[in-house]
Amino acid sequence: MAIMPVAMNAYRTAINQAQAIEGQVAKGLAKPQAHKDSFSSVITDSLKKVNDLHEQKVSMVEDFASGKTQNVHELMITLQKAGLAMNMTSTVRNKVLDAYNQLIKMPM
Repeated sequence: MAIMPVAMNAYRTAINQAQAIEGQVAKGLAKPQAHKDSFSSVITDSLKKVNDLHEQKVSMVEDFASGKTQNVHELMITLQKAGLAMNMTSTVRNKVLDAYNQLIKMPM
């Protein structure tokens, strides 16, 4: 007969934990984040970051060529980051231009 109160306590504990988790999930879902940045500001910031990566790449290549730094690993990582950023930027540009061309071709 002592098993019954132990089982009830286990059920109550499980229910309380489930309700606590539901409360946390509900708080997270109740307030959706509103985007405050406009599309143009996001694009401008992204292009500035790509430009900064390119400038960092040029600086590191010059430092390595002049002998100021000997760290090949950081140089290669920076080169890859800058290359990837440029590839992603050109891909996004191409997708935007394709979408624009499709909109232009749509009949009105």
